Amino acid sequence: MTQKERYEGVIGWFLENRPVVETELAFKNPFQLLISVILSAQCTDKRVNMITPALFEAFPTPEKLATATPDDVYEYIKSVSYPNNKSKHLVGMAKMLICEFDGTVPSDVDELQRLPGVGRKTANVIASVVFDKPAMAVDTHVFRVANRIGLTTASKTPLATEKELVKNIPEAHLSKAHHWLILHGRYVCTARNPQCTSCGISPWCKSKTIPC
Repeated sequence: MTQKERYEGVIGWFLENRPVVETELAFKNPFQLLISVILSAQCTDKRVNMITPALFEAFPTPEKLATATPDDVYEYIKSVSYPNNKSKHLVGMAKMLICEFDGTVPSDVDELQRLPGVGRKTANVIASVVFDKPAMAVDTHVFRVANRIGLTTASKTPLATEKELVKNIPEAHLSKAHHWLILHGRYVCTARNPQCTSCGISPWCKSKTIPC
């Protein structure tokens, strides 16, 4: 099977069987999603969704969050991973939004990465989900699944994986492909016990013989 055939098969299956796909993070506006994605680093979406309603109510705008202290924010997010660092990042992010972006979440990936707590993955999520840009966010699920399936070959880093996926996935499908791979890795192609026998894309998977 050629790489082109593998991509066509995987994308075709997802388009037919998962035509509508979106993030599992709960949000109502770009500012809320930015907060949620920062909090989701090395933490589950489920946990983030449990704490953000109270956080959003307390700090509904960048202006409100910018006037808070990290200690104020910590009380709302202490059950997530690395709450001390994330508290500082959230307050710093809000202050930069006010000072440099007029309180508006930017759409440019490079500008997003200037914000405290925002790496390339987070910036690509915002660009893709909020602004429908052809961006490919690579988290641990995407990195693992893309390699296991065979969509990537010698990609050793998230950035290398991102570049290879962007090169081979049609631009029109990139924003969906990010969610396809994340959710597939979360619920089907799990790290320890991949559900190979019930996997719809197994005909195109280079590792479909993994014991299940």
